[in-house]
Amino acid sequence: MESGSLESPDPGTVRPGGRTARVRAAVLRAAGDALAEGGLAQLDLAEVARRAEVGRTTVYRRWGTPANLIADLLADMAEQSLPRTETGTLLGDLRANARLVQRTLADPRQGALFKAVIAAATCNDQTAAALHRFYETRVEEWEPCAQQAVERGELPVGTDTCEVIRAVSAPLYYRLLTTGEPLDEASADRAAEAAAAAARVGAFVSPTA
Repeated sequence: MESGSLESPDPGTVRPGGRTARVRAAVLRAAGDALAEGGLAQLDLAEVARRAEVGRTTVYRRWGTPANLIADLLADMAEQSLPRTETGTLLGDLRANARLVQRTLADPRQGALFKAVIAAATCNDQTAAALHRFYETRVEEWEPCAQQAVERGELPVGTDTCEVIRAVSAPLYYRLLTTGEPLDEASADRAAEAAAAAARVGAFVSPTA
C-alpha cells in the first residue's frame, strides 16, 4: 500500500493502486458528477473536494485549476474506455463502434458530461487540447478495424482509416449537441452504414495516396 504524501507531480502520473489512486478516483468521480449536473460553472475545486470527501489542500495542490482537473478526467476516461470490437467485417466493426458511442452519449450522466466538457473546450485552450487527446486516443483504438478492412480488400488502398472512424461518431455527436433527436441503436447503425458506404466508394482516400 502507498503511504505518505498525496501529492503528485502531474495529474494522472500515479501508480495504479494505493491511497493516491483511491483519492484520484474519488476526485475524478466527483468532478464528473459536478460537470454532469451543472456544467463548468459547478466545477469548483472546493466543492469537488467536499463531494469526494478529501481535503481541499489535496485537490488544490494536485490539480490547481478546473482545467487541470478536466484534463485528468478526460485522460482517465480514455484509459477506462472499452477496447475495440473486431467482428471480421468493416460494417460489423463500425456498427460496434457506433453502438458504443451511442450508449455512452445516451447515458444521462455521460451525455451531460460530454456536453459540459465540449462547452468548456470552446473557451479554454487547455481543455480543448485535453479533449482532442481523448478523441485521438479513442480513434487510434478503433483505427485498426478500418486498416484491416483495407488489408482484406473491403476498402481502397490509400483510405484515411482514422477519418473512417471519425465519420462514424460525427452524426451521433451532431444529434447530442444540435438536433436533440433520439440517440438510439437505429441512429447508431445508420451512422455506421453511412461511414462504411462512403469509405467503400473512396470518399476517405487521401489525395496524396
